[in-house]
Amino acid sequence: MTTKILAADLHPTSFHWRVDGPVATVTLSRPERKNPLTFESYAELRDTFRQLSFATDVKVVVITGEGGNFCSGGDVHEIIGPLVKMKEEGRMDDLLAFTRMTGDLVKAIRGCPQPVIAAIDGVCVGAGAILAMSSDLRLGTARSKVAFLFTKVGLSGADMGACAMLPRIIGQGRASELLYTGRSMGGEEAERWGFYNRIVEPDALHGEALALARQLCEGPTFAHGMTKRCLHQEWNMGVDEAIEAEAQAQAICMQTEDFARAFRAFAAKEKPVFQGN
Repeated sequence: MTTKILAADLHPTSFHWRVDGPVATVTLSRPERKNPLTFESYAELRDTFRQLSFATDVKVVVITGEGGNFCSGGDVHEIIGPLVKMKEEGRMDDLLAFTRMTGDLVKAIRGCPQPVIAAIDGVCVGAGAILAMSSDLRLGTARSKVAFLFTKVGLSGADMGACAMLPRIIGQGRASELLYTGRSMGGEEAERWGFYNRIVEPDALHGEALALARQLCEGPTFAHGMTKRCLHQEWNMGVDEAIEAEAQAQAICMQTEDFARAFRAFAAKEKPVFQGN
C-alpha cells in the first residue's frame, strides 16, 4: 500500500517546484533556451505527477515557464540528437522506450486527481504544446505562440496523444490543420478556437493562474477529482454508459462530508467551507 506523501517532500532537480498552501507550481526553468525538455525533465515530470496522486495536501497544480516562454519542446541537442543517433544505430527498442515514456507523462497529468492549470506565455511548441494540451485549464497571452510542430522535424502529428485529445478541445478540422501543417497558433486565435480558456496580459498571467487555482481550492477536492476522472474516462463511452458512470460517481460524492457541509451551509445561508472529505 502506498503511503500518503507531502508535496513539500518532493524535490525535483530539473524544474522548479514550489508549494504555497494547497497550490503547487511547476516552473520549467531553462529560460536561456526557452525552457526545453530533456530526458531527465520528462522523467521527473512524469514521476512528480504520479506522486501527486498520493499528495493530498495539494489541491491544484499550476505549470508554467520562466523568462517569458512556456516550453520550446524537446531539447534539440540533448534529445533530438541522441534520438537520431539511436535511429542510425538501429535501436528501435530505445526509440520506442522514449516515446512511451513521453506518453506516460501525459497519462500522469491526466491521471492525477488535481486540476492542472497551464499558464502560457511566449513559445509553447512541440512537447510544450502537449503539456498545455494535457492540462485541464489553459490561460494564455495574446503574444504566445502554440505549435504542434512535429511534422516540421519529419515526424507524425500523432505524438503523446495529440490526435486523440486535441480534436476534443478545438475540433477535428482545426486539430487536423495544426497537426498536418505544424503552424503556429497565436494567442487570440487559441482563445477563439477554445484552446485557451482566456487570455490575460503577460504581467498578470502568473497572478491570474494562482487566483484561478485558489478559487478551485475552495471547492470540494474529492468531487473535483471525480469530475476530472469522468471528463477523461467518458471520452471512450457512449452516452448511456456515461450517464451510468456519472450516476455512480455522484452517489459516491454524496457520501462525502463536504456534501453534508454544503447542505448545512445552505440551510444556514452561509458559504460552505469544503475540507476535501
